[in-house]
Amino acid sequence: MPQSTAKPWAGRFARATDSQVETFTASVHFDGRLYPYDIQGSQAHARGLHRAGVLSEEECETLVKGLAQVRARIDSGEAEWDASLEDVHMNIEAMLVAEVGEVGKKLHTGRSRNDQVATDLRLYARAAQAQLDAEAHALQSVLVERAQAEAETLMVGFTHLQTAQPITLGHHLLAWYEMLRRDRQRLADAFRRTNTLPLGAAALAGSGYPVDRQYLAELLGFDALCDNSLDAVSDRDFAIETCAVLSLLMVHLSRMAEEIILWASPAFGWVDLPDEYCTGSSLMPQKKNPDVLELIRGKSARVGGHLHALLMLMKAQPMAYNRDNQEDKEPLFDSVDTTLACLSVLRAVVQAMEFDRERLREAAAGGYSTATDLADALVARGVAFRDAHHITGQIVAHAAKQGVTLDALKPEEVQQFSPAIDAGLLESLTPERSVAARGLHGGTAPDAVRARAAQAREELAAGPLAMPEQP
Repeated sequence: MPQSTAKPWAGRFARATDSQVETFTASVHFDGRLYPYDIQGSQAHARGLHRAGVLSEEECETLVKGLAQVRARIDSGEAEWDASLEDVHMNIEAMLVAEVGEVGKKLHTGRSRNDQVATDLRLYARAAQAQLDAEAHALQSVLVERAQAEAETLMVGFTHLQTAQPITLGHHLLAWYEMLRRDRQRLADAFRRTNTLPLGAAALAGSGYPVDRQYLAELLGFDALCDNSLDAVSDRDFAIETCAVLSLLMVHLSRMAEEIILWASPAFGWVDLPDEYCTGSSLMPQKKNPDVLELIRGKSARVGGHLHALLMLMKAQPMAYNRDNQEDKEPLFDSVDTTLACLSVLRAVVQAMEFDRERLREAAAGGYSTATDLADALVARGVAFRDAHHITGQIVAHAAKQGVTLDALKPEEVQQFSPAIDAGLLESLTPERSVAARGLHGGTAPDAVRARAAQAREELAAGPLAMPEQP
């Protein structure tokens, strides 16, 4: 498609831009992905100009249809981006002029690239937030399904990566669900603040034409208007907030990945990962490496780095728009792409991995995991908790010397520590009874896990974030 390479702002300048500067300032190689949102915003702007009496109905329809044709050509791969035109906005305007003629030059009336890019980026961000929420929702659904199936499967719970108490696998999987639940709440909150319209702010002072901004908001599905034109064009809080949400979400995915990596190691042997999501060693033929999960763990650092980059980008900018903000897009884009990929692949791994319930049960019974239950039983028999704690510690030390579990001890062995201990008490120190005793809301007992899984299914029935309806 023929395009003019003349700069739309060149009237002020006597000499052409240096070629090095053209290369240095060009952004179309990464902001070109905003084209659907730029065209969407431009079609709304054309209709707003018509409503304000700036464009005739015929001119408006020509521009709207011309922009649709430009989009079709970009979608098909027919259009070519011109780096000398700097960015996606100027490229689309040049394509539009080539498509519809001189009337295309009227489109930018009463608008600046400042409010144009702010609008485009908000349109992109809210769509990305909705897509991310849908992926997180899908992972939650798999976790709830698997938690329900493993409501009675015993495993050991850790603190400090040391044996703590028996829990159920379903309870552990629902802990991952809760992480994602908070992430989705934060996405919804970020969506609310993202979905305000900057269009009409122009360069910084507001448009000089009587454009109905509320009408534009309705056309584009925005819930509210940015209330200050200076802030509207310079604000990137929504991009920072999105990256902040994704940084924390990726921390959660990293923690999940790390636990699965541990569980899949021969030292644990609790889970077998599907071959499709593992790789081998170029030297050691026996290896089955959880590279996918390690990459999730590694990519969390990348997304966190993007958040820091955006914070540093904005920290010293004066009002209003500055070209620094060209650097806001790549961190946001990559954070979104990376998190979407990690959510999708982790969901596939969680769906396909197979648990070794026998080894999980063995681990739950080991390491004196029911010591707290012994202390609680002593409290039930009238021993003060601090004394019960001390007595139990002595008994654990005695059992460790003997190399046996607590329930294998004989009453006469331990009555030296407390006469309150009898055979029935020792026999009750099993992982099954330990988890069954913890049936409070949020507890690890099988019935509590099933009840929470049922609640979670009701929560998920509401579905992911919905994009605003647009006329």
